[in-house]
Amino acid sequence: MKTSPRTVDIHQNVSQETFNELYTKREPAVLRGLDIGPCGEKWTPEYLAEKGGDREVKIHVSKTAQMDFINKNFMYRSLPFSELVKRASKAKQEEFFIEETEKYYLRALGDDPRKDIADVRVQFPTLAEDIKFPEFYPKEKFFSSVFRIASPGLQLWTHYDVMDNFLIQIQGRKRVVLFSPRSVNFLYMNGDKSEVLDIDNVDEVKYPLFNKAERFEVHLEPGDVLFIPALWFHNVISLEFGVAVNVFWKHLDDGVYDNKDTYGNKDPLPASRAFQIVDRAVKTLEELPEPYREFYARRLIDRIEKKAVNNFPT
Repeated sequence: MKTSPRTVDIHQNVSQETFNELYTKREPAVLRGLDIGPCGEKWTPEYLAEKGGDREVKIHVSKTAQMDFINKNFMYRSLPFSELVKRASKAKQEEFFIEETEKYYLRALGDDPRKDIADVRVQFPTLAEDIKFPEFYPKEKFFSSVFRIASPGLQLWTHYDVMDNFLIQIQGRKRVVLFSPRSVNFLYMNGDKSEVLDIDNVDEVKYPLFNKAERFEVHLEPGDVLFIPALWFHNVISLEFGVAVNVFWKHLDDGVYDNKDTYGNKDPLPASRAFQIVDRAVKTLEELPEPYREFYARRLIDRIEKKAVNNFPT
């Protein structure tokens, strides 16, 4: 049975004290009325193309609006930033890679993605003069600020991040659907992403548990800031030409994160080690014949649930 979505709470003119109270709840929240600088008025497609310049950016190009990172129904291409903005802001293209109605998505990278984080203030310093980040997190915990541009109608796959972040919506409206971390077992995970693409018309034969997931929804307006706590799954649909910046910061101690991870999307080191241990345990059980293998696999699952899951409130 499909659960009714909850609406994400909207909070006006939030102070540091108010945000601290919201933060302890570990639930998404919309912060409305914050001073994000003049980017909201300035960042038209024409202004972005002029001030952003012609630096090459790596982009996703897709024939379909629903992007699938698991099966890669898109291609990677490069364009000058100014050309990307011009194309992404239009529904039909005069020049294109696949077809005239193709969709574009930019998730800006560091100068050298192998060793540099994304930071709009470094990659796009002129544009960055127009934006103010909400200063509700410790500055020393800052990790990255990711510039995002999306064609109208583009839908990103459902995934989670391992760090807290603010999604600063600058141009265009977005619909964001979020799922609680407590619902992870209903989301048919493949790595950090859900296999379910069409979250509004779910194939209940293939994914019978998906509609049991605890679901939140919100429509973001330009100027809104969405707080997305770490581990909360989110699916983002750009209802219009969309321009946004994500600011990520470390919620846990620095030593918990992989210091070689410039994208900030690898699981915390203790979690990665735990996955490796489980994989070794499963491999070890393969030395047993059936029905012993299944019997001890079920005992292993039961032990993990009793020791690591059942101690937490639901």
